Amino acid sequence: MALYPCPMALPLALSALQKGGAVLLFTGVFAPLVGLLLKRVGGGWETMGGGAFSILDERPPKRSAGSPAPKVDPAIQAAEVRQMLEAKSERRTQRGEAPLDVGAEAERLLAAAGEPRGERAIDAELRAEVRQLVVVRNERRIREGLEALDVEAETERQLADLIGSN
Repeated sequence: MALYPCPMALPLALSALQKGGAVLLFTGVFAPLVGLLLKRVGGGWETMGGGAFSILDERPPKRSAGSPAPKVDPAIQAAEVRQMLEAKSERRTQRGEAPLDVGAEAERLLAAAGEPRGERAIDAELRAEVRQLVVVRNERRIREGLEALDVEAETERQLADLIGSN
């Protein structure tokens, strides 16, 4: 007869409540601590999925929201636009519709993409919609007993906020 119980018999001697407490203690305290330790010591999270055959290095760097879009080669852009229009025209012919004039449509789209942003970029429909919103806001202000805003000035301010020229 042994004086000391076998260490393997100790987990078997715990009650169900004690076993549940041990599991919660492990998952709630020790597992997160081990994860933090591995992150700090190993630095493996940054290189996870990397290696000689990785595609992580092939991705373009992320741009911030305020940075300008990278310059696109006009020849590549024209080729891609033409390719997409040819596919669209092919789908139309498969449905039995008239095919697109790919050349004319490509010229129209590329000319629209080359226009500078600003007053010309705001089309009449957008201006009318913003003006309607300002008129409705004015009506609500009048009902609340506040003074009405100048509709045209407020429309221009809203459009300037929308396109980010301020």
